[in-house]
Amino acid sequence: MPTPLDDLMARLRAVEAEIEVELTKRREALRWHLDNQRIVFEQGVERLHSAIKVRLSHYIRDANPWIVLTAPVIYALIVPFVILDVSVMAFQAICFPIYKIPKVRRRDYLVFDRHHLAYLNLLEKINCAYCSYGNGVIAFAREVAARTEVYWCPIKHARRILGPHPHYQGFADFGDAETYRAKIVGMQGGVKIEDGG
Repeated sequence: MPTPLDDLMARLRAVEAEIEVELTKRREALRWHLDNQRIVFEQGVERLHSAIKVRLSHYIRDANPWIVLTAPVIYALIVPFVILDVSVMAFQAICFPIYKIPKVRRRDYLVFDRHHLAYLNLLEKINCAYCSYGNGVIAFAREVAARTEVYWCPIKHARRILGPHPHYQGFADFGDAETYRAKIVGMQGGVKIEDGG
């Protein structure tokens, strides 16, 4: 028999499906669509985008000096991002087969497509690629960590946490020893990940 939490999760999935429908409508309004993973703009859109682009020389000339001075601080994070990325890939490659945890597809989290936007100048495209990499690595690492937690400690916290990962709702409630033990026994054949990529 479904619990109230199961009902809420089902409603959440239904709302997520509605959001996807609305996003598709928004794409149509902005006159682009995906065709076999390829971004296709309607005729004339790229010309309109190019007309809106701020020339690189104007972009640099009009930049706030504080932004220019702090840019090296932002870009210095590339080193820890790369270390995190390589470390998480190695961790997953070594440990997940042993624990029978489904691997996370890194390419689902690192998406580079903003360079197709004709209204971005070269520096804006570089900035977008950097942000895509940083946020993608963090999202990838979070999913690997979440799946590790599913295996090692599928127990909710006593206190509410902000932004729990998608697998968290399936964890045993804090203090529910029987459900925790049942989850551990149930994973002996391998971890099952819903909607896993």
